[in-house]
Amino acid sequence: MHSAPDQNPDVRAPACRAAHRVSVDPSGPVLVEGPVEILRDDGTLARSDRFVVAVCTCRRSRTYPWCDTSHRPRARGTRPPDERAGR
Repeated sequence: MHSAPDQNPDVRAPACRAAHRVSVDPSGPVLVEGPVEILRDDGTLARSDRFVVAVCTCRRSRTYPWCDTSHRPRARGTRPPDERAGR
């Protein structure tokens, strides 16, 4: 999907800045090459200096806007049968 370039010169990025790679996982977070700054709805800034940052898209994360894998389905494991059950 292509988008038109921003027409407002005050918000355009300079042409000399390197592009950051973003990977979108349909069942998980958005992975962004860092460092990353995210402007939150309340006006505060969240920053990470990691080389790759997982940004939450499901809003379930306790560390929002960073992903903590809360989007993953939680399955309970089955316990192995008790060896003494046959007594």
